[in-house]
Amino acid sequence: MKELDETDKKILMKLQENARISYSKIAKELNLSESTIHHRIRRLKEIGIIKGFRTLLDPDKIGLHVSAFVLLKTDPHHHSEALEKITRIKGVYEVYDVTGEYSGLVKVMVRSREELAEVLDEIGKIDGVLHTYTLVVLKVISQKETIELD
Repeated sequence: MKELDETDKKILMKLQENARISYSKIAKELNLSESTIHHRIRRLKEIGIIKGFRTLLDPDKIGLHVSAFVLLKTDPHHHSEALEKITRIKGVYEVYDVTGEYSGLVKVMVRSREELAEVLDEIGKIDGVLHTYTLVVLKVISQKETIELD
């Protein structure tokens, strides 16, 4: 895959700051033509660097007041299937296959501790899940929404 040049990086940073920014505004700020910006963004989408454009919501302001990370120990023979089933549980937002003492990491966001308990019960009932360890988020200290490109 072709490495990103400085112009690509500048375009990506602009889009990460504001995905709704117009091509003409990016072009003006980078002193390039609008067609150049359009072409480069299309190429970045085609090669999979840009996966999509989204609106970032504040979970707390839409009622998701409880966030937790759940560490999983799974039966190696059912690991992939267990993780796949977990992805379909309401309240589960991220699932990672990880190394170390635990084999999976799950991010959960729900309205209440009661809903968290329900999600944990569902996870615990899945074939292949041997053990869970839950960490409830007290407050978010830092959460980066952009990827550094340098």
